Amino acid sequence: MTEYRAASRYAKSLLELAKEKDVLDQVHADMQSFNTICEENRDFVLLLKNPVVKNDKKRAILEKIFSGKVNDLTLAIFDIISRKKREALLPAIAKEFHTQYNIFKSVEVAQVTTAVALTPDLRAKMEEMVKKISTKKTVHLEEKVDKDIIGGYILKVGDQQIDDSIRTKLKSLEHKFSQNPYIKEF
Repeated sequence: MTEYRAASRYAKSLLELAKEKDVLDQVHADMQSFNTICEENRDFVLLLKNPVVKNDKKRAILEKIFSGKVNDLTLAIFDIISRKKREALLPAIAKEFHTQYNIFKSVEVAQVTTAVALTPDLRAKMEEMVKKISTKKTVHLEEKVDKDIIGGYILKVGDQQIDDSIRTKLKSLEHKFSQNPYIKEF
């Protein structure tokens, strides 16, 4: 079974159990903080994936780090996955849980790349644009600043992309000039 499929199954089970126990938002916050820890601390992820470190030791480390700081259900899933010797899946489970949580809550995640940071007015306009494109009720806008696009924006919503950047327009113009129909070839 691939890592994605296994992580997806664990995340789905955790989501269903969290809904049943009415602690979904708490578990989501726990998984988000776990994901942040994994992104900021490469050594922690390498520890979880290391086959030399015994599973009891990994379980003890997870218990020591997260005990009293996360919901009991989150701690229980860490324990269950450790007992099954699948700790290496925890970072993927945290990411997949966030994805499934957004689907459950009808949240559309959109990435917008601009040359400068968005003002509140522009952010609101981008959110409106995403709402027109998407069927979801809520929009979560992830902003990225990339000075290389010169101006305009690149908006990614699901599998759609709207590229209205100056860099792309200049490349398109360059391509048109390279195929100049007004110059006769001899």
